[in-house]
Amino acid sequence: MGKPKGEARASWVESETPSERRTRAAAIRTRLAKAYPNARCALTFSNPLEILVATVLSAQCTDAKVNEVTETLFRKYRSPEDYLASKPGELEQDIHATGFFNQKAKSIRGLAQMLLEEFGGDVPRSMEEVLRLPGVARKTGNVVLGNAYGIVEGIAVDTHVHRLSWRLGLSNEDDPVKVERDLIAIFPKKHWLTLTYLLIEHGRAVCFARNPRCDECVVAKRCPARRLP
Repeated sequence: MGKPKGEARASWVESETPSERRTRAAAIRTRLAKAYPNARCALTFSNPLEILVATVLSAQCTDAKVNEVTETLFRKYRSPEDYLASKPGELEQDIHATGFFNQKAKSIRGLAQMLLEEFGGDVPRSMEEVLRLPGVARKTGNVVLGNAYGIVEGIAVDTHVHRLSWRLGLSNEDDPVKVERDLIAIFPKKHWLTLTYLLIEHGRAVCFARNPRCDECVVAKRCPARRLP
């Protein structure tokens, strides 16, 4: 991830006070919420283990492709024991279409082993514990805790969230953890979970990495990177 290359922002964003930025951020969230009233996690799951595995598989892969793979995968693997019982190369083949399948299979087997050995087979309910699982960073932790348990400890920062946070002048950071810190500082906790999916929806529909449709953007007037005459 990182800031969009070759892009500039209006200078006024650098001189905003924290209060002014929070006010602008609130207006942006309100407009996005009206534009995308059904924004939510696009991954298909029915229990905490499934959202955990799906989120691991989503790294460098589209949610649509992950859902295509897990439609069959989750019928075959229903517990941590099932993943560990797979034959060498079997799980890798089953998740091949998501890319980076060797590393993802290693992470899934590793987290399955830890779930059984340290958490009674259940996905833990705290960020500290979730982050101990192989293949899990804060983005995955936030997605799993928020969607599986309704436990909100932060804001999931994926590629879309990172890109839009910079363009909208909500963060100047390159590190996703620092972007999350900046977002937490300007948005009330009650909006943390849905904010991720509002930004993702807008990134997919309008604010593309290349050639964003600024003339169609509902928050263009509050965006310091807008491309408008």
